[in-house]
Amino acid sequence: MKELKEFLEIVIFESGKFKLHVFNILEAVFILLLAWGVTWLVRVYFSKKVKQGRIDEGKRYALNQILSYIIWIVAILLIVDSVGVKITTILVGSTALLVGLGLGLQDFFRDLVAGFIILSERTVTAGDIVEISGTVGQVKEVGLRTTSLITREDIVLIVPNTKLTTDEVINWSQNHKTTRFRIDVGVAYGSDTRLVEKLLAACAKEHQEVIKTPPPYVFFKDFGNSSLNFSLYFFSNNLFRIERVKSDIRFAIDQAFRENGVTIPFPQRDVWFKNLPSSDSNPPV
Repeated sequence: MKELKEFLEIVIFESGKFKLHVFNILEAVFILLLAWGVTWLVRVYFSKKVKQGRIDEGKRYALNQILSYIIWIVAILLIVDSVGVKITTILVGSTALLVGLGLGLQDFFRDLVAGFIILSERTVTAGDIVEISGTVGQVKEVGLRTTSLITREDIVLIVPNTKLTTDEVINWSQNHKTTRFRIDVGVAYGSDTRLVEKLLAACAKEHQEVIKTPPPYVFFKDFGNSSLNFSLYFFSNNLFRIERVKSDIRFAIDQAFRENGVTIPFPQRDVWFKNLPSSDSNPPV
């Protein structure tokens, strides 16, 4: 016992009044292992709740992130205290430095606060399809300072969290309902409008990503300058790759129109040239 006590009291580092003992190192390692174990138990607990249907995946992710941050912050404070460094002394002695850092890192701290707001309110969570400033992406991870998205071009986009709380963000996954999409098309004057309606609806119904209920439908939108304008509406659950679905339906519409003699017009202009009398033909004064 005496040998163990002497071993734990061995000084590894010494500076003035500060002494770092073997016991302090072991205590810090124990706190780290304890923090890791608690975070693992939290993760297992929420995963079990998801499997039981008590909470959804988005809520599990948000709660797990918030609790993990809290656990590690507490662990770091305990480690600093265990090695003999008083937090209050550090704060008092570095007030000027902290003020300077605070002024220089305002955006950083705003992002941190925004991260806590997003994780607690769950306005955006992992797996959601969102649109920010015209860019559509799937949320990969919501961090404490930034959120990473995967765009339709499979590019990872890093977005500061303040952008998600201050800018206008469309969350396509928020209402958990099937989303309606639209394709506009114009046909030449004189076309059989009922045939056009039938062809458009059939092209949408044949696509496997278009759900059957509610079924696709067509609106005769307007009489345009050079075309009869129609809008095809359909419903789909494929929010992330919907542009590919729209492209497939447009290909099908083009083929169906060709096979049935329906023409998609293009704007035309008639230009008239007026012959002016030349200056030589003017009678002499």
